[in-house]
Amino acid sequence: MTNYTHWFIRARLKTRQLLLLVAIAEEGNIHRAAEVLHMTQPAASKLLKDLEDVLDVSLFDRLPRGMRPTWYGEAMIRHARVALASLNQAHDEVQALKAGRFGQVSIGAITTPGLMLLPQAISVVKQAHPTLRVSLLIETSDVLMERMAQGKIDMLVARLFAQHDKTALRYQALAEEPVLAVVRPGHPLLGVDGLSLRDLANRSWIVPPEGSVLRHRFDLMFREEGLDSPVDLIETTALLFVTKMIGQGEAIGLLAGDVGRYYEQHGIVAVLPIELPCRMDAFGIITRTDRPMSPAAKVMLGALKAKAAEIYGVDIEAAA
Repeated sequence: MTNYTHWFIRARLKTRQLLLLVAIAEEGNIHRAAEVLHMTQPAASKLLKDLEDVLDVSLFDRLPRGMRPTWYGEAMIRHARVALASLNQAHDEVQALKAGRFGQVSIGAITTPGLMLLPQAISVVKQAHPTLRVSLLIETSDVLMERMAQGKIDMLVARLFAQHDKTALRYQALAEEPVLAVVRPGHPLLGVDGLSLRDLANRSWIVPPEGSVLRHRFDLMFREEGLDSPVDLIETTALLFVTKMIGQGEAIGLLAGDVGRYYEQHGIVAVLPIELPCRMDAFGIITRTDRPMSPAAKVMLGALKAKAAEIYGVDIEAAA
């Protein structure tokens, strides 16, 4: 039987209070937050005070030049974002059904599965349900995890690192990623027999920024060979920039295996004949266990798992 005695019912929690929490966090003070929400400052102050009285905690520190969330405030703001995102998704889903569409699903992916897995899975879904609206975001795992925590993405194909909050998440591993060194077609290094890391140490490289796992492993592979890490570097994760820079000069790019091979097939880059002794961490399908999936999301997840089993040869359920 459904429980109708939740604290927020007894407290008569208002959606405007949730909106106010998020607005104060984003604007930095209650005056600008009230303006954004088209309410007076006294009305905003009363909404906030009522919520703090119900919770019996202070949600914000009042500073000379604004407001800063307390630990209690950070917790409430995080959940307020999720609740508001869920309400927006509910509205969008109802509007889609009214318009005769099957529904909508939002997916996030890192580059490699975004290139290899998602096109096939989405094609299968669209063939069966042409009116299903699919939203796809290609980003880093950190950005995608944040969007999922905010309730803006239904599922991810990404990496799960130690620093990520794994509460209420399900991770199903798919594959590890080798990395490749790529250059422009016709690059002089393509003709070097027995190419080694020593041949590459003093070259110009395009690599991920400092702080990333792959950048750390890039530096480490040279040091383990007794070599200094390259110092002539351009740091970026923007693939269009990487391929453009490679094509117009002598720089070496560091790309995930499937991405490098894809660009090579289209004549954009050439893969150097050397096996790099570093790999990227495995990626997998990430879903939430604390909220139900929409029918559209379930259809998309089923297609992802089926195509992932074909592409990566992994038993998806056994990998849970």
